[in-house]
Amino acid sequence: MQYTEVEKKFALPDPAALKAKLDELGAKPSEPTRQVDAYYNAPHRDFLAPTVISDWLRLRTEDRGSSINFKRWHPVEALIKTHADEYESKVDDIEAVRKLLEALDFKPMVTVDKTREEWQLPEVEVVFDHVVDAGDFVEFEFKGDAENVEDATARLDSFIASLGIKLGEPVNRGYPHMLLGREH
Repeated sequence: MQYTEVEKKFALPDPAALKAKLDELGAKPSEPTRQVDAYYNAPHRDFLAPTVISDWLRLRTEDRGSSINFKRWHPVEALIKTHADEYESKVDDIEAVRKLLEALDFKPMVTVDKTREEWQLPEVEVVFDHVVDAGDFVEFEFKGDAENVEDATARLDSFIASLGIKLGEPVNRGYPHMLLGREH
């Protein structure tokens, strides 16, 4: 399942109980890092035009380095997405990539500024995000070997249920959706 992302996101009013449970399971947090994600719209296909947004092109800048990422969420027309095709690569010169995109008429559409703390377990990565102007969230991403998306989703759901922690409402949209005021 290389290049496929399966994750679940929830609002998180109080992360302390979840962090205590993760600590109990032996997970250790990374140092929090600030990530500034600039999202771009393509000149040949307006990512914002469909009723349900499924494509995102992102440049990320953080202390650990920079990256470029494209995601296409599936099912494309569905309101609730189950997984994404994800293509990401490190970037040595982020300003050169910005200038390249601008020269090709890609337009900046929104910037997501967040602080992220990652907790690693054998098959699941748990990420705590504080997003400026949006709030606090937790993402659970399946990182193990799975037969297919359905298998990965079932194992992720099982892991989340096994925690026995009350989470906030499920979130079925990305941070750019929130900051752009889009429901889908």
